[in-house]
Amino acid sequence: QVQLVESGGGLVQAGGSLRLSCAASGRTFSIDAMGWFRQAPGKEREFVAAISWSGGSTYYADSVKGRFTISRDNAKNTVYLQMNSLKPEDTAIYYCAADEGPGPNVNYYSDYEVYDYWGQGTQVTVSS
Repeated sequence: QVQLVESGGGLVQAGGSLRLSCAASGRTFSIDAMGWFRQAPGKEREFVAAISWSGGSTYYADSVKGRFTISRDNAKNTVYLQMNSLKPEDTAIYYCAADEGPGPNVNYYSDYEVYDYWGQGTQVTVSS
């Protein structure tokens, strides 16, 4: 089992920045990739970004490309999501996810159904 705990959410004005963290514990050696998803009220869960655990390859949704950066610190078993130039439409609950793989490539991890483990979520609210 892998446990995931997100932190770093909050309220920020449009144009501002936030950094989310997701700390993994348990069978972290089994992780192949990690991802961030978000869900706004009344909407489906949406892919944000993914990163391969070993090589560090990344993949982003078009809506966040150039504004968000996913990274990982293997020594701390933590993945980060740096969010810059935030917009009101980025408002959502952000979830961290981990998968044991193996996936064919990092793009595979844009599908929420492939993930084995999920965090509890952290709220991000962007005011206009």
